[in-house]
Amino acid sequence: MSRSFSLLLCLLLIAAAPPARPDGGATLSADTGWQSLDDKDGVALFSRARIGSGMKEFKGTGLIDSPPATVEKVLDDVGSYTAFMPYVTEARVISQDGITEVTYQRLNVPFVSNRDYTVRVEHGMAKGAAGELIFRDTWQTANEAGPAERRGIVRVKVNEGSWLLEPAGAGGSATRATYQIFTDSGGALPAFLANRASQTIIPRLFEAIRKQAHDPKYAGR
Repeated sequence: MSRSFSLLLCLLLIAAAPPARPDGGATLSADTGWQSLDDKDGVALFSRARIGSGMKEFKGTGLIDSPPATVEKVLDDVGSYTAFMPYVTEARVISQDGITEVTYQRLNVPFVSNRDYTVRVEHGMAKGAAGELIFRDTWQTANEAGPAERRGIVRVKVNEGSWLLEPAGAGGSATRATYQIFTDSGGALPAFLANRASQTIIPRLFEAIRKQAHDPKYAGR
């Protein structure tokens, strides 16, 4: 695996300008202007240009064969990211206040310097027309709220993301998940390599979440 591809792999797996949140909160960017790219491993991929950046935003939508509440528990289990998220060597919740939490992650990427970042995550929840629960997690970079930069670790300055989890299947037994990503890993990684890698990475992220959601520990949490 090349140095450039390895770096983009880990950043995209963890980290996006979101569409409208189900709780009616403010959005980072309207959900328009997407171009269809591919459909791989049950994940439909889209991209769009980001004004002022050579990096593109990407979106993936697909089914996860677990209920939305279970998938939300997986995403909220930051302390276990080192067990199932590739390249994550440190992950912890720094603070939590109601629906908002601040989390820190450090990534150990082959052949390049470690990367790290702190993000502020906001958890949203609403009921659909039939009373079903819809979950939305959005985050933005909040490095000022986390550990100071350390020598030998490159600080990621742009990391915006979102997950939208909607019920699907009989009785909401599955999840229609939408993931969006806009990030800049820092360093001298060319934008065209980052954009090309994204199309490969997002389906792998869905597969990791699908597998982790089957862990029995999430059923009773």
